[in-house]
Amino acid sequence: MWTANPISYRMALEANTLTWLADLTLGLHATFILFVVAGQCLILTGWALGWDWPRHRLFRWLHLLAIGFVVLETWFGVTCPLTSLESIFRNIGGVAEYENGFIRHWTQRLVFYSAPSWVFTLIYTVFAGFVGLSWFLYPPRRKL
Repeated sequence: MWTANPISYRMALEANTLTWLADLTLGLHATFILFVVAGQCLILTGWALGWDWPRHRLFRWLHLLAIGFVVLETWFGVTCPLTSLESIFRNIGGVAEYENGFIRHWTQRLVFYSAPSWVFTLIYTVFAGFVGLSWFLYPPRRKL
């Protein structure tokens, strides 16, 4: 009579959990990027269309802090903590860092692209400059 090996079952369960955590981290990373990029697009759109909500102080501070964090990471050569965490989950789980799967594949392609590091530093710094400029030209308001 065949019985399942509880150790191999537990290892498979842990690997699946770690893969799930890695995918969740990748999703969080993509959401962060979307917040930074789409947030600036919405700020500029709000400015052009006269919307009040893109001037909300908390939203603008969070947006400014988010891009500021990214710029400081690149200036000091620090690997993104979300990238590191995802890799740790995949490595401990014994899973290749970037496996197949439609959503995972395309999310990774959008989040992780290849270019020399100075290109990313330049892009992030210029983008942060636009965020800072829009902060002063279309400033947040205390009360809406």
